[in-house]
Amino acid sequence: MKKLILLTILAISTSLSSWSQIQTPEQFLGYKPGDRFTPHHRMVDYFEHIAANNPNVKLIQYGETNEKRPLIVAILSSAQNMADLEQIREDNLKRAGILDGAPSTSVPINWMSFNVHGNESVGMEAAISSFHTLADPTNAESQDWLKNQVIIIDPCINPDGRDRYSMWYNQKMNTILQPDLQSVEHSEPWPGGRANHYLFDLNRDWAWQVQVESQARMKLYNEWLPQLHLDFHEQGINNPFYMAPAAEPLHEQLTQWQHEFQDIFGRNTAKYFDEAGRFYFTKERFDLLYPSYGDSYPMFNGAIGMTIEQGGSGLAGLGGYNAVGDTVTLSSRIEGHYTAAMSAAEVTSQNAEKLISEFEKFYKDNSTNPKGKYKAFVIKGESNPTQIAKLLELLDKNGIRYGKAGSKSGLKGFSYGTGKNESFSTSEQDIIISAFQPKSVLAQVLFEPNPALHDSITYDITSWAMPYAYGLKAFAVETRLDASSAYEKKPFAANQVGKTPVAYLAAWQGTRDAAFLSALLQEGIRVKFNEFDFEVEGKSFPAGSLLITKGGNEYVPNFDAKVVDIANKHEVTLATTMSGYMDKGKDFGSPNIRMIKAPKVALIGGEGTSSLNYGAIWHYFEQDLNYPLTNLETSRMSRYDLRKYDVIILPSLWGSALTEAAQKSLMEWVGAGGKLIAIDQALSLFADKEGYGLKTFGSDDEKKAAKEVADSLAKAERLAPYQESERLAISGGAAGAIYEVTMDKTHPLGYGTGGKYYTLKNNSNRYAYLNNGINAGVISSNNAHRTGYIGYKIKSTMGESMAIGVENSGSGSIIYFVDDPVFRGFWESGKLVLSNAVFLVGQ
Repeated sequence: MKKLILLTILAISTSLSSWSQIQTPEQFLGYKPGDRFTPHHRMVDYFEHIAANNPNVKLIQYGETNEKRPLIVAILSSAQNMADLEQIREDNLKRAGILDGAPSTSVPINWMSFNVHGNESVGMEAAISSFHTLADPTNAESQDWLKNQVIIIDPCINPDGRDRYSMWYNQKMNTILQPDLQSVEHSEPWPGGRANHYLFDLNRDWAWQVQVESQARMKLYNEWLPQLHLDFHEQGINNPFYMAPAAEPLHEQLTQWQHEFQDIFGRNTAKYFDEAGRFYFTKERFDLLYPSYGDSYPMFNGAIGMTIEQGGSGLAGLGGYNAVGDTVTLSSRIEGHYTAAMSAAEVTSQNAEKLISEFEKFYKDNSTNPKGKYKAFVIKGESNPTQIAKLLELLDKNGIRYGKAGSKSGLKGFSYGTGKNESFSTSEQDIIISAFQPKSVLAQVLFEPNPALHDSITYDITSWAMPYAYGLKAFAVETRLDASSAYEKKPFAANQVGKTPVAYLAAWQGTRDAAFLSALLQEGIRVKFNEFDFEVEGKSFPAGSLLITKGGNEYVPNFDAKVVDIANKHEVTLATTMSGYMDKGKDFGSPNIRMIKAPKVALIGGEGTSSLNYGAIWHYFEQDLNYPLTNLETSRMSRYDLRKYDVIILPSLWGSALTEAAQKSLMEWVGAGGKLIAIDQALSLFADKEGYGLKTFGSDDEKKAAKEVADSLAKAERLAPYQESERLAISGGAAGAIYEVTMDKTHPLGYGTGGKYYTLKNNSNRYAYLNNGINAGVISSNNAHRTGYIGYKIKSTMGESMAIGVENSGSGSIIYFVDDPVFRGFWESGKLVLSNAVFLVGQ
């Protein structure tokens, strides 16, 4: 004991001595917090400065952004806790059942994340001030809090977006504060600083981990699994401050303690806001349903997840007038977040024991007695193997366990494919995800077929079930169903170079295969595909399979070695044939064997386009396909030489995004042979317009019937209570409604889909079948709705509509996607259909 006391005294003495060398944020940065925006690298410098002079602070670089900025966290606690840090971390995982053994420490982990949205710019500034206070060994209050918690601060989740905003603002700002919101520094240009380099919203990517920032952060997060997670944001300038408790809809999986602690935090923080005369609100707008937020994901992993929203955001800059004429300054916004951060540290300290015990109870209860309706989820082995592999990658990232189903018969479960309960059996090829596991709640949430929606006014999508996102045949089972054995991924059996065949043959099933095609084309290797199923040498191949023939590739040096090497890098298994004469189907010399030309692709972005949809497509080409893409801007469309491109992609946009001259130039390019892919709201450029076959209604009778229904609903709404106006407004829209789309698998757009695709609908758009085009994907009836919110005003109209189609225009074509096929980069099955549109249609 004497030795321990001596070590503690020495640690405190050393800490105080070092602290005397530490500068305040104002001393280090050269300006008061709130006087200007701090560049990301200067924040990193300051964190390194404190860490170098305080032995009770540990700085970790956990990753790097696309623009090569470091991603860091600072870990701080008492001297004793820092000495036991690794034990505390491991003990936390033992409580969750992730690691075996009994914990020997009882120290909760409090994780604070700032600036997930780059232009919610107060976050990083508040992180600097909060870090200084919490790391100050002369601050008796904060040091007392650190005796029974470990605090992890991520000062900037989104450095690329943050610097995009702050650098722009620092260039445009007036030397004399100008709060007039019409001044240029209050009007960010497209795409704004909210999103990361690829324009992804990182606060929607926690579970999916599409982006490098999310992948790196979630790896670290799951190595700690904190008891508390605060996600610091900003909201509109006219809203004062939001803090937990959260609003409905609240997911059914949340525990009483999670609700209770949100209230404890809210009341404690409100106390300080009341003392300061600051306004705030709770239990409104920000819900806990969608599983990929910075509050909901921690909740589904046993923590208390909380969103904190300061009024201001990018519009406010250093200071801007709100609706009542008050100037909302950066300094006052820092104070709001700083107060919430200190309150979180305080209530964590006050409730340390219960945070630990309830966290342990969360994992024990859910792994032994899962709360949800479904206790297991079965992925059928006959599903698309490429998409199964992608799903397992996601489960691994999230620490969700799975195993071999084994042979079981007489089972009943909910069929994702039909939306009904059915009998089924399992085989050795099937996979089981049991809810009886440590990550029970997260697994149940990601696979639940139909999340309970207690309030239709929600902040985001309402359905996301993995079998739909990956296009897999699957069942949800209401009784316990354990795996028969561990699932061992078969190591890839590398292809070998042998005698040159007449053709190498490869499947076309998912992103992996599209990336393989991309690599072949960029090496100058000619690739073909078959328009009809065929059989050769006892092997069967569906339409759309890739053919890399000897004929036509004689000029390629080391042809065999190059093809085999590219296939091995992408883990694509090659089949071969020594004959071009088919047992069934078209011979390799048939006109129905199509050459795939390496298309030159352009993507239109800029003012008026959806930066999120644009970013998802951009990311897909660069990171998934590794295929070159030219990025064009709407403002210059009428001046570009579009003849350079074979394919142009129009992401979701508003009608005014393209001038008449730009639209004319674009359609002349299509008429001369170009292929235009229009997505989501971009279809409004063509719908019900002269010269195009895209129509909202297929006949006058259909249009008349729809109008009668709309008039009847409008009449009833006139007498609705005023407070119902928001609910009525959303009754004509969709928020993540999943529909089964019947695909024409004989058309290139349907290749690899097996005749079925699930679309995620986030708009109210509905179009009639094309009369003079190809209806490649259709919503055959209203019964095709599988899950997710869709308003009553439009639900009955969705049946018998076109979801994906093609129409010719002159020598070119327009491909219509009514819904976004690559939504947030996690709608995996849609990526294949988009690849079909880019590479296979019109060849």
